[in-house]
Amino acid sequence: MSMILFAYVARVKDGLPLSASTDFEYSTELQECKMHLKIVSKMLGQFPGRGTVKNNQLHIHFTSSQGVAYMTICCSYYPTTMAYCFLEELGMEFVSSFEVAKIQLVSRPYAFLEFDNVIQKIKWHYNHSNRPSLKISVTNIQRELKVTPPRQVNLDDIVVSNGTLNGHLHLCSGSAPSYRLEIVSALGILSVILNIVCGALNLIRGVHLIEHNFQDSNEEKGSAVAFLVAFISCAFQCYLYLFYVSARTIKAPVALVLLCICNLYLFGLRNIWQIFFHLGVACLSTQQILSRRMTERLADCGV
Repeated sequence: MSMILFAYVARVKDGLPLSASTDFEYSTELQECKMHLKIVSKMLGQFPGRGTVKNNQLHIHFTSSQGVAYMTICCSYYPTTMAYCFLEELGMEFVSSFEVAKIQLVSRPYAFLEFDNVIQKIKWHYNHSNRPSLKISVTNIQRELKVTPPRQVNLDDIVVSNGTLNGHLHLCSGSAPSYRLEIVSALGILSVILNIVCGALNLIRGVHLIEHNFQDSNEEKGSAVAFLVAFISCAFQCYLYLFYVSARTIKAPVALVLLCICNLYLFGLRNIWQIFFHLGVACLSTQQILSRRMTERLADCGV
């Protein structure tokens, strides 16, 4: 596995992506780390100079110069000094290839995507030789890092939650990346179908009891309410799986608890196998809701 996994060049003033390395490795943690990296790129004005974001097995390092930021994702054991040597060399190659005035005027993302070829060459050099080129002085970088250590950016400060950063820093709608839920899985589709079946059964039984006007029986009134609450909970589970809802990790278990209470209350109107079926579908739906994660809606030309 390579030590430098991903490199990214962005404009500081608005976070506009200018170039990025093509992916040759894939993992869930790497994709999440890339999402965090691109969020940080929208906040570069708050993090001048060098900075580091630590994320379990992967670290994000970034540095800014002349209005352009150079960012990379590295393995956690990769030396910080070497990561910043890589970024310094990346910056030198970028400013020597493109005029600063042109960089500030571009409006479309990845306007300098052809720079990927240079990124790949530098990445290969650092991943295989584990040393900088003659253009970069390790001693100078080490001295600079001792005098001015990179800013340690807390991961909690950049996690996106319902359109905000850490609950109070709002992303600009014009420049922020958009997010969506992962593509539905076959098991997820099955859970939705089964939930629809359970919801329909609950609705039919509940309406049937209502049509009989409860026959002045408090027990039938309670059963009708239980059927209708179970129907609403099933519909809500379908909605939670198909669409993003804030605090879904709390709302999904609440819906499961309601379904469990309703089905236990209805024991007697349903046999034990029917109860197990409804509770099994509710548990499966909850698991699918909680396992369907957020991902970035990329418009980055496949990089």
